[in-house]
Amino acid sequence: MFKGLGQIGDMAKVMKQAQEMQGKMEEAQERLNTIEVEGQAGGGLVTARATAKGELTGITISDDLFKPEEREVVEDLILAAIKDAQSRASDASQAEMAKVTEGLQLPPGMKLPF
Repeated sequence: MFKGLGQIGDMAKVMKQAQEMQGKMEEAQERLNTIEVEGQAGGGLVTARATAKGELTGITISDDLFKPEEREVVEDLILAAIKDAQSRASDASQAEMAKVTEGLQLPPGMKLPF
């Protein structure tokens, strides 16, 4: 297809492969949203649920740790604090990556890190 173009043909091939890889990475990232994992601490007194992408989806705290009528409020506050921290971490990460990629001629839609 690019025969006789030498390095230009090789570059086009590399760019095509990079675009294909980007598409596959985006599909994989979407699949990570559908996988849910669970972690426990204190012999099951505290349970956290998250997507494989790292987004926390819920926390359960045993009534044995405090007054049962306060359990739901405490769970919601902990979940809100963690999500706020995750959001701030994401913003900071994007800001840092923007500094690194400033001036690079990246194809439209290409996100870093891959």
